[in-house]
Amino acid sequence: MTAWVDTGRFVREFVRDPLHTASVTPSSRALAAAMVRALPTAGAPVVVELGPGTGAFTRAIQERTGGRVRHVAVELNARWAQLLAERHPEVDVVQADARELPRLLADRAVAAVDAVVSGLPWVAYTPGPDGRGLHAVITEVLAPTGVFTQFGYTWTRWAPPARRQLADLRTHFAEVATSRTVWRNVPPAIVHEARRPVRVT
Repeated sequence: MTAWVDTGRFVREFVRDPLHTASVTPSSRALAAAMVRALPTAGAPVVVELGPGTGAFTRAIQERTGGRVRHVAVELNARWAQLLAERHPEVDVVQADARELPRLLADRAVAAVDAVVSGLPWVAYTPGPDGRGLHAVITEVLAPTGVFTQFGYTWTRWAPPARRQLADLRTHFAEVATSRTVWRNVPPAIVHEARRPVRVT
């Protein structure tokens, strides 16, 4: 029942703002598992989640780390931020723009994070008023040994916006690997896994 209700929420938000809602359906468990596969499981890692929506990746992050994680979820949509906070009181849910990430982490005395998991649409990565794209913001807060994961849809991966995003990702990370297609998702998706962040000035 929850899955159907969440799908309804996605459809409504997509209609309200299609540029900032990546899909009309929540991500599947299969895609969520692929997105968190690279997360560190030892100790108590610091993980930032961008654009968590209704929490498909949030749940997977908690399960992957056994709950031994400092988990900060940054969600711009006020309705989804409230819903996520109710569903996951163990997560530090912040209603804010992902571009504010350095300040948000500084306010929490977090110097660097072990992983960033992004559910944001490609449009979120375009340069902001300061000329910086979101990948630059992410490399600023990610530890040298950290990992960044971002999904994309197979049917759009060769479109110019997706290709520009991947090129920008490769500019900001020395190592980028792309998964096989996750067919058990609507629509089918791939996961970009990026390591060795590069500070581009």
